[in-house]
Amino acid sequence: AQVIFARAMIRPGSAVKKNKKQAPSPKGPRAAPGKKAELKKPDLKDFIDNKDYAGAIALLEFERRARETRGNSLMWLAFAYFHNGEYRKAMGLYDELMGKPGYDQALHVYKACCLYALCEYESAREEAEKGPYADGLKVRILFHVAHKLNDEQEMMKYHEHSPPEGLGDSIEDQLCLAAIQYLRAHYQDATDVYKRLLLENRDNLALNVYVAMCYYKLDYYDVGLEILQVYLAQEPTSVTAVNLKACSHYQLYNGKAAEAELKVLQNASTSGDIYQDHDLLRHNLVVFRNGENALQVLPHLMETIPEAKLNLILYYLRREEVTDAFALTKDLEPTVPREYILKGVVYAALGQQTGSLEHLKMAQQLFQLVGASASECDTIPGRQSMASCFMLLRQYEDVLVYLKSIKAYFPNDDDFNWNYGLACAAAHDYREAIEALLMVQSERYRSEFTYITWLARCYIMNNEPQRAWETYSRVETSNDTVNLLQLIANDCYKMGHFYFACKAFDVLERIDPDPEFSDGKRGAAIGVFQKVVAKQESTDKLQEVVRLLRNTNNPQTEYMVNRVIRKWAQENRVQLP
Repeated sequence: AQVIFARAMIRPGSAVKKNKKQAPSPKGPRAAPGKKAELKKPDLKDFIDNKDYAGAIALLEFERRARETRGNSLMWLAFAYFHNGEYRKAMGLYDELMGKPGYDQALHVYKACCLYALCEYESAREEAEKGPYADGLKVRILFHVAHKLNDEQEMMKYHEHSPPEGLGDSIEDQLCLAAIQYLRAHYQDATDVYKRLLLENRDNLALNVYVAMCYYKLDYYDVGLEILQVYLAQEPTSVTAVNLKACSHYQLYNGKAAEAELKVLQNASTSGDIYQDHDLLRHNLVVFRNGENALQVLPHLMETIPEAKLNLILYYLRREEVTDAFALTKDLEPTVPREYILKGVVYAALGQQTGSLEHLKMAQQLFQLVGASASECDTIPGRQSMASCFMLLRQYEDVLVYLKSIKAYFPNDDDFNWNYGLACAAAHDYREAIEALLMVQSERYRSEFTYITWLARCYIMNNEPQRAWETYSRVETSNDTVNLLQLIANDCYKMGHFYFACKAFDVLERIDPDPEFSDGKRGAAIGVFQKVVAKQESTDKLQEVVRLLRNTNNPQTEYMVNRVIRKWAQENRVQLP
């Protein structure tokens, strides 16, 4: 099944207001009419406390040009640039400070933070190593860099060692540990850390957002929304919190409900277009609108928002542009279950399209990795993965074991009903297969030749050949029509539904005068005659069959009609044409 991922959190280290310039707008008492307003210089502390980093930058740059002195002015300016998402400008100031004799060695660690935010992880590691351990920031940045570089050994070193060369019990270190647990998809472990910190630090409202993010990832959307509301009550226009609420509504309801939640940000925006100011929101708007403007938005965000690449792959899959999806997937190194699943889906689609057994084998292995893992085996995606694995192995009884265990969660899901219906049919449970296939609502799916032929076969095997013939009658003539007729003819003959087998062979014979079709038609006609003689079929059917046999110019057929069938008909007073 294809699922669109709605991004629910900002990439660690990136700024919410990336490159967004905000003009400072300090409010003071208005002057009385007729008097000049007394201008008062804004206070840097007010800007920092209000998180108005653009305002802080404007003030500090003004002081710099005016050569006004302020203690640690360059450090404050670098701090403001960093938190405003202008990492290269912050890094330039740190370089300037490090050019002075006797500079603070901690500047190397601050510069490493900038390099990390710019995704230059090797450079960040090299720079951080030059700095002191001091307050633990060095360990935290190196811990996150090791995660980004998939260096498990390095990560374990910082996790197991005690301060100053490892993580401690400080709130900063514990937040760092929880963030890594989250990024490694260990959401329950992250939740435990965040909840413990929240109990100890009730006033730190942002912890509610982190707990809500974990519950979102654990699919407890209602619980997450309830916890998130504590933060939203104080910060109703927080981009991070409102975005998380919108993503939860997307999962619970639909894209329209999710987009409606973002209106509060649009109404509070001073720039006029909140989506242009925030890559995160532009990305999610594509998701909420079911892929609208995907090609215009997602390619530019793949370096900063990991889900952008995943959603672009899904966009190509939905458009059946499998080659483009594979081009993005082949270099994808999966780290979390959904990435393994997505890569498996792409490899399976390509393998089925090209007939490549190698790609199908790879898809089967990827699905098995997820479905058999201890953390995913009892989740819905995990069971879907095992079902997909067994489907590729053609072990349909095993497929049904997993699909039946999650059937209640997909009552109206076309993808699930398609897969479940085909698995039932392949396992010879034709009644259940018919029920599932008829629940598919997508006209695109219902018009596919695979769907039509399997539905026809299920009707025949369930002793409903009339419905199979009606299915054929509704199909527009195409190259696949002959294949459908052959299936109906052969399956009906095998199941003893000779009347419909004879009709199908008759149409095939008129399309292509192949002796096999003539022989099949004659054999089916004899089957109808036998059933009429045994009083298992009505004489009307025999009359129709005789009409069909007249279309065949064959001595054996003429002998059968004139010498055998007509003789019996005369003896039993049955009218024949």
